[in-house]
Amino acid sequence: MRFRRLLSGAQDGVPPWLEVIGAGDDRGLFTPDDAPWVVHADFGTLVGGIRALLVQALHPGTLRGVAEHSRYEEDALGRLAGTIRWLTVTTFGSNEAIAGEASRVNRLHERVVGEYETNSGEARGYRAADPDLLLWVHIAFMESFLVCHEMYAWRPIPGGADNYIAQWSRSVEALGLTQAPMSRAELNAEIRKFLNGNVLRVDDRTRNVVKFIKNPPLPAAAKLAYRLLFDAAVVSLEPEFREMLGLRSGPRWLVQPLTRSLLKTIRWVIGPESPIEDAGRERLRRIGAWNG
Repeated sequence: MRFRRLLSGAQDGVPPWLEVIGAGDDRGLFTPDDAPWVVHADFGTLVGGIRALLVQALHPGTLRGVAEHSRYEEDALGRLAGTIRWLTVTTFGSNEAIAGEASRVNRLHERVVGEYETNSGEARGYRAADPDLLLWVHIAFMESFLVCHEMYAWRPIPGGADNYIAQWSRSVEALGLTQAPMSRAELNAEIRKFLNGNVLRVDDRTRNVVKFIKNPPLPAAAKLAYRLLFDAAVVSLEPEFREMLGLRSGPRWLVQPLTRSLLKTIRWVIGPESPIEDAGRERLRRIGAWNG
């Protein structure tokens, strides 16, 4: 129950968007046989989410938007629940639900405007809906979920990594990002462009955010498990990212099996049922879009 409360932001542990997942009369973007459904239903996303936040903090524009327009320090769990809501509805919901969720996110993005200093010293205006910022956030999440699923989860990805990347890239079209990587090679190329283009950096603001991600204000019962998840996220980072962030990696031979055991234990403790997945499956059966 504590775990469900933590992720849903609801005292009863029932996500307030559960009803949205089950409603609607269309297929949505994905079914249980699609790669994004499989990856996002697994607990490797717990590590992937941490990893994504670390990677996103390397872009000064993204970081400025979070620092100036986010309530992450005052309400970290509330911000977490908001991110999970978009990911969950987009993965498991109907087209109508996805459109409604995208509208909510786009309204939030309208308020995220400001200015940051580039590595060349130029003052640059930004909006959360700028294509380059949307792309960085998208590839940080997508690569992190993919890498952490491969390292820490156990279900095979239908169609492999390329299929996951191509299918999940459809999720950001409603947010205004129409040009996204469609394969692992394209994803790696986009990341390399940011690395080699003198765009990313680490400064005091970055270090403060990384410190917060490393030690967030979690309930005492969750802190020990979170520490291992954080270490697992660091192990999964590319060496260049670890070096930039000033993070030291533990031994992969130890962290990887421990993390897998922890995630399996969490799954065992909360039970095999997934209300979100069940609601999505039931909607698909009801409209005749899936017979599993």
